[in-house]
Amino acid sequence: MSRELVIATGNLHKLEEIRAILTLPGLVLVGLSEFSDAPEVVEDRDSFEGNAIKKAEELGAFTGGWTLADDSGLEVDALNGAPGVYSARYAGEPVNTAANNAKLLQALGSRTDRTARFRCVMALCSPEGVVRTVEGRCEGTIAMDESGGGGFGYDPLFIPDGSALTFAQMVPATKNRISHRGRALASAVIAWGALLSRQ
Repeated sequence: MSRELVIATGNLHKLEEIRAILTLPGLVLVGLSEFSDAPEVVEDRDSFEGNAIKKAEELGAFTGGWTLADDSGLEVDALNGAPGVYSARYAGEPVNTAANNAKLLQALGSRTDRTARFRCVMALCSPEGVVRTVEGRCEGTIAMDESGGGGFGYDPLFIPDGSALTFAQMVPATKNRISHRGRALASAVIAWGALLSRQ
């Protein structure tokens, strides 16, 4: 007997990454796109954890089943942690990845301090409304220019520590092994594996 887990995202790239990493016996991952009347959750909390919990709770109440939500973003030290929780809409509405990357490069200019990190908080909501969280981080630097055609978001600009390549230059399996989302999901498997794959 399988157990369904609703992945609370409309981002197909993010859904693909989660499906590639979160493989547990008897667990079937269902994308939010399969719920045409799913409510739009306003991400108005001031932390990744707050937004992840809010999405998990609201969409969990809607689906009535196990629901996994995440909130993630890029923190740049020289910009006092920006874009942070505003990563997806850094350049304004509607979401525009190219504009976000261009704004980030302009904000950093020729600064030599380009240290940054990706953070991801995963929130799991049970059918009873109990929420648990885990977090993953990946430290790195912001490149001077975009490189690579893979990935999404800020991937063409982010070079993880220990690598000469941006996330966008890596094959998905390599990125997933070291990324903030990959690390959060690895922690999720350890923390929730028995719970989610229970028959």
